[in-house]
Amino acid sequence: MSYQAYQLTSPNTLTLTTLSSIPKPGPNQALIRIHAVALNPRDNAVISNSPSYPLRPKPNLVPCCDGAGVVETPGSSSIWRVGDRVILHGNTWMTGNDPRGFVLKDTLGSGENDGALQQHLVFDDARLVRAPEYLSMEEASTFFAAGLTAYRALFHGPRPLEKGMTVLTQGTGGVSCYAIQIASAAGATVIATSSSDGKLAVAKNLGATHLINYRTTPDWSSTVLELTANNGVDIALDVVGASSIEQTLKAVGFGGAIICLGMLGQNPFAPVNVMPAIMMGAKTVQGQLGAGSKALADEFAGFLERHPFRPQIARVFEWETAAEGLEALKTLSEPGKIVVRVR
Repeated sequence: MSYQAYQLTSPNTLTLTTLSSIPKPGPNQALIRIHAVALNPRDNAVISNSPSYPLRPKPNLVPCCDGAGVVETPGSSSIWRVGDRVILHGNTWMTGNDPRGFVLKDTLGSGENDGALQQHLVFDDARLVRAPEYLSMEEASTFFAAGLTAYRALFHGPRPLEKGMTVLTQGTGGVSCYAIQIASAAGATVIATSSSDGKLAVAKNLGATHLINYRTTPDWSSTVLELTANNGVDIALDVVGASSIEQTLKAVGFGGAIICLGMLGQNPFAPVNVMPAIMMGAKTVQGQLGAGSKALADEFAGFLERHPFRPQIARVFEWETAAEGLEALKTLSEPGKIVVRVR
């Protein structure tokens, strides 16, 4: 039987292709019927063959690393059963939290590795995560790149999250929305910044306690200090880069931690002088590359079972309009994740 997949036939050109035969799983593998794919800025970098992404895509690459679906055919010795709801773990990093376990070239949907934007995919048993039962397939598809990234940064960063701490988030993209929900569920106070009151209203619904519009309050770090009795926050997740890092450092308290998760701001590599703030504040700045290991993914799935919440989805695009979803992703105009429903 044939099936469909989106293939990268040239830079910035995705072609919906009919492939001749559905692949068969080998030992300790399973054939997954993909039901939903969540889109990430990285996917657009791959599709455009951008120099900002270090791996060049193979001819006719199937892009995207985030997907969820149902086991259709287990291979021999598979631990999975027909009908199991699963999430793709998009890398070969299996255990621990040592970042050296992450191998960029092994990431799904880039380089030599076909990704999730297809109707069927054979996947190794060990790299499948059982989807929390209460999540829809669209919600489950957002788990890996956004959800696991936020979970790892909060609980396995330089200052692990504890109940009663204060967390600063930036914007209302997928990672930040997850961070608000995770931190709030864990009993932390969340201070959320964003570019509009409408987006901040979403952040409040997700669990943020304090809201700052950084367009109307450009010196937003001073507001953070006011809200924390001049103590600053314990943990800040920076998704902007150089244009925000000085204010982020100011907003973090003595001995606090900043985890750098993105470079979404203008001129994210501009030179800045951060050493005085780091040294005199005993602050830790850590870059995080790779969402996390499979072991951490299983841990995060358990967290969601104990603290159920629904991930924020901005829009769902139908299968035939996946390219429109990727285009919409470029503007980041709506809070949450953009998802493609795979028919």
